[in-house]
Amino acid sequence: MCYDIAAYVDKHGFTISLYDPGKLVIYRKGQGNWQACREKEFNPAAEEGLSGLRRMMGEILDFMGDCRVFVGYTVSGIPYFELEKSKCSVWEIGGNPQYFLDYILSYEEKEQSEEQKNMAAVVPAPVEIGAGRYRVSIKEIQESGGGITSKQVLRPFLRRGEFFELEVICSHVPPWLEAEFAAGAWKGEISGDGKRIIISKMC
Repeated sequence: MCYDIAAYVDKHGFTISLYDPGKLVIYRKGQGNWQACREKEFNPAAEEGLSGLRRMMGEILDFMGDCRVFVGYTVSGIPYFELEKSKCSVWEIGGNPQYFLDYILSYEEKEQSEEQKNMAAVVPAPVEIGAGRYRVSIKEIQESGGGITSKQVLRPFLRRGEFFELEVICSHVPPWLEAEFAAGAWKGEISGDGKRIIISKMC
């Protein structure tokens, strides 16, 4: 399996801040070695203000493509926000990427494996209790703080839309779900001091 890591470097190949002129290099490991498969120069100093920096980050993310691991010497402010928003794993390491790409790869693969195991073992699934009526409890994951979120449990099921009514047992109403009720995405009836939610489709 190919695994790409993006590094922002200077002309000598050492990582630098995203606020400095440099180039973005996409490294890929093949036959035991890391090779630069593509690169592109960027000049943040030439961009105009915050809008220019956001535009540059859009170009960087487009250039990265499916690559979702980024490393630079320092990553802060708008660059960090834009990378995080695009679900990139952000690393701050100084030096030549060739010396630490294996470490990053090892860590990322371990994290991905742990996340998949946790998801498979812990994420509760709605259970059908009648024709088109389902029930699920997210109370345990809300109270445990184990890394699984109410979004991960509920959103995939809601998006499929293959239900008439979903009863959710919880310790509190998730803020993101309240926002979707307010926006009219779903109809929500809350009872039991926020411990029980009935979600149904808007007519």
